[in-house]
Amino acid sequence: RNGTAPIDASSGDHQRHRLSRAGNRRINRVLHIMAIVQLRNDTPGRGYYRRKLAAGKTPMEALRCLKRRLSDVVYKQLVHDTKRATAASPGGHSGATLTSSAADPTPTIDSSDKSLPGPQPASLPPAAATLLT
Repeated sequence: RNGTAPIDASSGDHQRHRLSRAGNRRINRVLHIMAIVQLRNDTPGRGYYRRKLAAGKTPMEALRCLKRRLSDVVYKQLVHDTKRATAASPGGHSGATLTSSAADPTPTIDSSDKSLPGPQPASLPPAAATLLT
C-alpha cells in the first residue's frame, strides 16, 4: 500500500475521489516527485497526463492517475528484479556463494592484512609510557 489508489469521496450525485492518506508516505512522496519530474519534461508520463486532461479529468485527478501508473511501473520492476535475483544465485543476492570464507580451514593473510607493530612501551620515555597504560 502506497496511498495512490483513489478513495471514493462522493456526496449525493457528485462523484469525486481523493488520494488516500494511508499507506507508506515515503513511497507516496517519491511517486509524487516522479510524477512532477515527468510533467516538467517531455516524457511519456506527460503525454499520459495530457490525455487524462483531454478526457475531462481535473489536474489533480490526472496527477493521481499518473502517480498510480508510476506506482504500477515501479512495482512491476521490483517484482522483475526480485525474480531475477533469486534465479541468479542460491543466496538470493548476486555474487552469493554456498561456501563461506569464515569457514575456510586455512585462511590466507596478505601482508597488508597483518597488524603493524606498535611502539614498545619500554623504548618510550617514562612519561609517554604511563600515558599508554
